[in-house]
Amino acid sequence: MSTDENMPCILLAEDEMLLAMVLEDHLNASGYRVLKAARLAKCLQLAESAAIDLAILDINLAGEVSFPVALVLRRRGIPFVFSSGYDDGDLPEIWRKQKTLRKPYDTRQLTTTLAALRAA
Repeated sequence: MSTDENMPCILLAEDEMLLAMVLEDHLNASGYRVLKAARLAKCLQLAESAAIDLAILDINLAGEVSFPVALVLRRRGIPFVFSSGYDDGDLPEIWRKQKTLRKPYDTRQLTTTLAALRAA
């Protein structure tokens, strides 16, 4: 992880270790500092207190949904995108309009989505 404080910081909530490592490498190469969390409790802690600019939230974190984290981010005004290998039809109504990245990730879609979040 880079220590350059001028880089935008992204919270990456992902419980699949290999995928998290690949994503972290891609995000670092794209100019982001990355804070990783594989469990809901850690993710909530970071969402509440860390200086983050945006987030990628795996909907299912080791059997727990990341919606409480999304609520914290929304309250703090931090843009985020969900990620999932599942269909969005199962999303609660409150989150159906939220952008969701499909796993496996298309790096171009990831880059475009993050750029749009930063511009919003």
